[in-house]
Parts: sequence; structure tokens; C-alpha cells
Amino acid sequence: MLYRPDRLNPRALPRWARPIGLRDLWCDDPAHPAYNLPVRAPFKASHEALRRADPLYDLILTTDWNFPTAIPGKGSAIFLHSWRRPGYPTAGCLAFAREHLFWIAQRLQPGARILIRS
Repeated sequence: MLYRPDRLNPRALPRWARPIGLRDLWCDDPAHPAYNLPVRAPFKASHEALRRADPLYDLILTTDWNFPTAIPGKGSAIFLHSWRRPGYPTAGCLAFAREHLFWIAQRLQPGARILIRS
């Protein structure tokens, strides 16, 4: 679990939640040894910034999809995060209404499973 300490009160989250720093990124380059791992700027390989101007990544629940030993091309950075609006697509993540994401985060334990049913 990662969060923006300048936007969220850490007391509202589990103690094990980690703040997102100014230089925190996530490598999404399948050719790089750090593929699907957190990295820090400056970082030349393809990556996703974890500290965004919009509120989508104010709270990120990470998954163990293709992590920590990633297979190149199998996917990276599959997170649970806030949605832009209902029905708006993501780049492979699971997006929730902010209040629902916080509800999950406040009850989440490390090692919890995500079950998706249609």
C-alpha cells in the first residue's frame, strides 16, 4: 500500500502503508532488470510516475501480479487505485470510487487475496 503523505493522513491507513516520495516511480520496461518493481528518479528506462498531479494515485494498493520476480511482457503495475469516473478505462489496473478504495485499505491485511467475479 502506497499513499501521498501530502494529501492523506497516514493515521487513517494501516501502519505498514508506505508514503510515495517525490522521486518514486514504477518500472514498466520489460527489457530492464527492474521491470515491475519500484524505482527512483532519475531513471532512464520506461516507467510510471507514482506521484501524480491528479488524485488517482493518492492511494495505491499494490498486487503481486508478476511480482516480485517479473516475467517480461506478462504485465506490470497492476494496482488498485481511484477511478476518474465510473466506467472510465484504466491501463490494466482495478479502479474504485475513492471512498470504496479507502474502505478496502482500512481493512486490508498483507497477503489478502483479490477475487473478481462477474
